Amino acid sequence: MPGTMYKILVVDDDKNIAKMIEINLRKEKSYEVKTATSGEACLKIVREELPDLVLLDIQMPGIDGIETLKRIKEYEPRISVVMMSAHGTIEKAVKSMKLGAYDFIPKPFANDRLIITVKNSLRTSALQQEVAELRSELQNKYQFDNIIGQSGVMQEVFKSLKKVIDSNVTVMIQGESGTGKELIARAVHYHSKIRANKNFVAVNCSALPESLLESELFGHEKGAFTGATGRRIGKFEQANNGTIFLDEIALMSPATQAKVLRVLQEREFERVGGNDLVKVDVRFISATNRDLEEMIKKNEFREDLYYRISVFPIKLPPLRDRKEDIPLLAGFFVKKYNKQEGKHLTGIHPDALELLMAYHWPGNVRELENAIERAMVLASTDEITAKDLPAAIRSLGEKKIYESDNTLSSWIEKLEEEALKQALLECEGNISQTAKKLGIGRATIYRKAKKYGLPMVK
Repeated sequence: MPGTMYKILVVDDDKNIAKMIEINLRKEKSYEVKTATSGEACLKIVREELPDLVLLDIQMPGIDGIETLKRIKEYEPRISVVMMSAHGTIEKAVKSMKLGAYDFIPKPFANDRLIITVKNSLRTSALQQEVAELRSELQNKYQFDNIIGQSGVMQEVFKSLKKVIDSNVTVMIQGESGTGKELIARAVHYHSKIRANKNFVAVNCSALPESLLESELFGHEKGAFTGATGRRIGKFEQANNGTIFLDEIALMSPATQAKVLRVLQEREFERVGGNDLVKVDVRFISATNRDLEEMIKKNEFREDLYYRISVFPIKLPPLRDRKEDIPLLAGFFVKKYNKQEGKHLTGIHPDALELLMAYHWPGNVRELENAIERAMVLASTDEITAKDLPAAIRSLGEKKIYESDNTLSSWIEKLEEEALKQALLECEGNISQTAKKLGIGRATIYRKAKKYGLPMVK
């Protein structure tokens, strides 16, 4: 980039060669050059000064160039490294490319070759950095931790999160199952300057019977009930100075609701079967997929507890109300499972994406993730296709045949078009093969293909 000063480190155990390269590079006014004569000295300078480019000799006593390259890339992968190889070390130079070196220059080399290689290396490194920054900017704009969304409703959620993360205010997250309520709770905790380094304790109130939930939350003393053979520390104590997240809080019994209310008001409680007060300092986040206001009207949820837990409500929209986020989410999950499962899928075929956009997603983001993970297992090409998707989603493509009108002739026509399109695709547009496959004459294939505007070869 014009006006940029690049830091270059030259590493060669021959001081004269290192000095000569330094002199030649300094003729370029935008290079700040240092030299080192060993791998050990090189790594020290890398850690202290983080150069943009390292020119590294392969054959050196002590830590050789290959090992030094490995350690540089482990420390900071973005540093560009060009290997310098004498006669007889070309094989090692090629190996270094596999380890992340940008290029290698065989010795002896002309100064022009050196300058061109250095300039290309720095240019490539700068472009890679620019791409990484743009990608990071995009992720920061459309992503909050693993919560992803470019839709207006999700941007509003992100704004709410940024307002609340550095306070101790009580948060209530509302949304259907699978919308990512626990992800939101974790984001609030781990972005907090006050509590991020303390415990985040999650409790699913729907997963425990009422008889166990109270003990789970508040702990119990030895002998409090049959089977209580010792003291148990409850979730509120475990979350002290951190955050407790109560998912599906609407399913608590009135008795447990009353005890939770006391913790919120007094910051203290007794363990089950105990008399000693336990004081705690916790941030309280709750979540539900129920309408708590409606439950209050039916006397199924305490009104005073509701006002305590809903100081700062966050409403998560269902996926069907933020369909513009589906391509972004689907792409994120493809990348996630590529990395997790060692796959190399490039993306999602437009036909498959069209079906994903048309589906109503009763299970929300969780269902979408499961669908992508399953499709990646079944995919036989380098991208997810419609046939890889679950049957409930694939069926939308079949239903489209009947959406335009409901006359028998139109159904038959649509089915005919789909059958001919598929046959031509499988026969790569070959008319003779398609006619044989469908058991009809070539003239009929020509006529029908022309009618539906389908491509043909011969």
